[in-house]
Amino acid sequence: MTMYQPIGAASDRVMATLVAGLEIEFGRDAGEALARQFLSAEEADFRWDARVWERWLGAYECLDDDEYDLDRIAICGRLDGEWFVATMIVDGDGNAQGMLGCRLFETRDDARMTLAMAH
Repeated sequence: MTMYQPIGAASDRVMATLVAGLEIEFGRDAGEALARQFLSAEEADFRWDARVWERWLGAYECLDDDEYDLDRIAICGRLDGEWFVATMIVDGDGNAQGMLGCRLFETRDDARMTLAMAH
């Protein structure tokens, strides 16, 4: 039986679970280092999946005349025990295409206040 749990529901355990899985595959010494690299490389997707609240900021204006319509969306969530607010570039299907910036917060209230003021 396979158990699936979205990142947002298990955000405090993401790093520990990732490290444990990588340690099984690559050994104890490599687990944490590989997990940090993996999280860094896929940060936009991890943060998008860990969002709790979101706020549409407007269309994302590309310098290239792409055929895709993209939006800027501010998100607030919790990942690896830390609250964050990030500005994401999201496509019309609701998939994160990139992250413009991210700030970390000690409390949920500070993060939510920042999300409310995002523009």
